[in-house]
Amino acid sequence: MSEIAKDELAAKEPVRIPGGIATAVGSWPGTDPREAAATVIGELPHLPHLVELPGRGAGSDMIGRVSALLVDMRFDTTTRGYRLAPRPGAVSRRARDLLRADLDALEEAWETAGLAGRTVKLQTAGPLTLAAQLELPGGHRVLTDSGAVRDVSASLAEGLAEHASAVRKRLGAEVVLQLDEPSLTDVLNGSLRGVSLLDTVRAVPEPEALAVLDAVITAQSAPVLVHSCADSPALSFLRGSAAAAIGFDLATIATGNLDDIGEILDAGKQVVLGLVPTTPPVKPPTWRDIAEPGVRLVDRLGLRRSTLASQVLVAPACGLAGAPLEWARQALRLSTEVARAYAEEPESLDFS
Repeated sequence: MSEIAKDELAAKEPVRIPGGIATAVGSWPGTDPREAAATVIGELPHLPHLVELPGRGAGSDMIGRVSALLVDMRFDTTTRGYRLAPRPGAVSRRARDLLRADLDALEEAWETAGLAGRTVKLQTAGPLTLAAQLELPGGHRVLTDSGAVRDVSASLAEGLAEHASAVRKRLGAEVVLQLDEPSLTDVLNGSLRGVSLLDTVRAVPEPEALAVLDAVITAQSAPVLVHSCADSPALSFLRGSAAAAIGFDLATIATGNLDDIGEILDAGKQVVLGLVPTTPPVKPPTWRDIAEPGVRLVDRLGLRRSTLASQVLVAPACGLAGAPLEWARQALRLSTEVARAYAEEPESLDFS
């Protein structure tokens, strides 16, 4: 970690992630970073994010983008995705160029909107998903080599701290970091495939996985949100992590998850509820349609409605890269309208 990042970590208490506001997961349709940045800042005034535009191809998707953040590690492409490379190549250069273009676009929109002193969210693949999806030079998943997992996670922790520090200075902004862990449930369950039918990928014990995740979280000077868009998010695991907030799609939650959500909130963590669908429904929803499941969740947990204002953030269910552009914009508007209702009048919301 750079000396600047170390000093920030030691000297500064992280900003707390507020409740009662809207944000989004990260990805966005299209390929124009300036249009995307202007839209996100306009629709999500309280917690806009540095958008990901995977439609641009290699180096711009969730895993490839990490190549621009890692310290002393680079990627190359394979027929299955990405693998570690011995030296910087075209993929790494492209990832860095695309990230630089995204930051330039964000800075331009940030200054135009006069948002100095506000908070911005940055996203990256989390260490467990990265280890699950990234290959070693020999073709096996990084996850199969505990030493490689430690090396990649340490590189990610250092690179992410430096990235946050640079963005903080560039925008004059507070920073929230998001670790995306869509593969977390598969990592814990041992349900990932190897390179052949005879090559198995072991389930990672929870204490071992938690140590990897927390090592990245605690290396940061900014509060960290861990998001999982898995069909069965590992909430019992995540509530024991050092994350300040946990994000998940509310539609994936079963009755058995309620105690975990209650314990996450009781522990003082924030939750980011994915409430807005990422594809346009047949019948256009109103903000009340979107708001109802979150209100009923809090009621079912026996919590005060004020929890919606203090500990709940609203977001689309997952990334919006595959959504029609107009629906992506509408999804952000609905998220903001629901968050406003949660913040201003939670006790008066009635869906009977």
